[in-house]
Amino acid sequence: MSEDRGDARPSRTTRPPRPGATRTALAALSGLIAGFCALAVAEPAAALLRPEAGPVAAVGGAVIDRTPPAVRDFAVRNFGTADKLVLQLGILVLLALFAMAIGVLALRHRRTGSAAVLVFGLVGALAAAGRPGGAPADALPSVVGAVVAVAVLYLLVGRLGPAPAAGGRGEGAYGGFDRRGFVVAATATAAASAGAGLLGRRLTSSVQAGASASRHDLVLPAPRSPAAALPPGAELKIRGLSPFFTPNKDFYRVDTALVVPRLDAAGWRLRIHGEGVARPLTVGLHDLLRREIIERDITLACVSNEVGGPYIGNARWLGVRLADLLREAGVRPPSAGDPADQLVARSVDGMTIGTPVGAVMDGRDAMLAFGMNGEPLPFEHGFPVRMVVPGLYGYVSACKWIEDIELTTFDAYDAYWVRRDWAQQAPVKTESRIDTPRPLASPKPGTVPVAGVAWAQHRGISRVEVRVDGGKWHTARLAAADTRDTWRQWVWEWHAVSGRHTLEVRATDGTGATQTGRRTGTVPDGATGRHSVVVEVS
Repeated sequence: MSEDRGDARPSRTTRPPRPGATRTALAALSGLIAGFCALAVAEPAAALLRPEAGPVAAVGGAVIDRTPPAVRDFAVRNFGTADKLVLQLGILVLLALFAMAIGVLALRHRRTGSAAVLVFGLVGALAAAGRPGGAPADALPSVVGAVVAVAVLYLLVGRLGPAPAAGGRGEGAYGGFDRRGFVVAATATAAASAGAGLLGRRLTSSVQAGASASRHDLVLPAPRSPAAALPPGAELKIRGLSPFFTPNKDFYRVDTALVVPRLDAAGWRLRIHGEGVARPLTVGLHDLLRREIIERDITLACVSNEVGGPYIGNARWLGVRLADLLREAGVRPPSAGDPADQLVARSVDGMTIGTPVGAVMDGRDAMLAFGMNGEPLPFEHGFPVRMVVPGLYGYVSACKWIEDIELTTFDAYDAYWVRRDWAQQAPVKTESRIDTPRPLASPKPGTVPVAGVAWAQHRGISRVEVRVDGGKWHTARLAAADTRDTWRQWVWEWHAVSGRHTLEVRATDGTGATQTGRRTGTVPDGATGRHSVVVEVS
């Protein structure tokens, strides 16, 4: 018996993609491959010059140079030491999107698309050559990459054939383009690009191998003036409290270097010159190693550290007194009549840091350091030599990868960060931090150790106080003091009761000045305010 199916609906079938849409998608892919080729070919070119000349590093560096302080602080606060990785990933995503757009443009206007690629290459070239410390030769990797990208884009888009006439369906399933030729060309160029990128990485590793070997082979001399042994009781054994000495791997890193400079110690030189320098000096690392070596415990802090933030660390540094070198060069402090009141330190990556000459020569342990916590400086922290000046924020004292010191005046020259709205001079403020309990922790009722660190480098810490829910201030127990140039641990035994509570801390420095409760941001010379944490006792 048959059924009437006259009312049955026709079955739906999947339509093949329109030829125009397919060609557009493949044109976008062509642009992406061309962009990949540009970056890959630029890699070995940059390795032969210097890694900082690579397009991504150059453009990223230019972005950092032009980033407003508030945006930079946001990045440091939210991404920490991963801020550079986030920036590089963002640049790569934008480059990929622009490359795909240029590929689609080239499908319709091949010459215009090629010109757009050259414009992007020009941007990379100008960024590389125009950065602080850049040279005209640094433009070469971006130029080479752009030329190769134009050729690749021209080749791949050419395989897609001319656009079909308006209203026409084109020839064949893919609109008349050479499908096989496109696949072969795209695969070959992608493979060649991967090979070029791998070659670039190997060249970079080969170039940097000498630097790694020089660090590995460096034997640190015994200091003629060693640091005093850590006093008993200087480190409180409390879970969650920051260790007195910050391990090198955990020491904060805040700088503008997308590519960490890796210098060969044998070729490193430092030049000292400028106003009031009667005898200009040029010294190498081995010259420093033959001088009087000092060892000191010094806490460094970043001006971008928010109240209660992590960008502070304490280490045992090994090096030579910077004041001794300046005196050998004939420099006298401004108080003795010399004209220069600013020491401008220059890094190999072009960074400039301005430090008061008076602070370097007032008797504090300002150093050219080459050792950190018993080993040569890590590359990330300035190998082979960096500046360390106790009592000043890093942006006005802690030049890493230093290669030049020029004596000048604050009126005559603004260093890198000063040109970006930060203060010329910035002594470290008196600050304190609660390390334990952590924010939103849930301790049990009873005795709860509230502990942390306080710092006021070159003034020392004389008292730390804690209060609960805005009540009376209670004096915390201080750990034994190492030196006035280091932070100091503290603890207060809190008799906690059930409920939600706010713990707040303040410190008093060696001059008797108590940490202010007025909240300010990090710009222009460091944040102020008291650190507090909220906990739920249950």
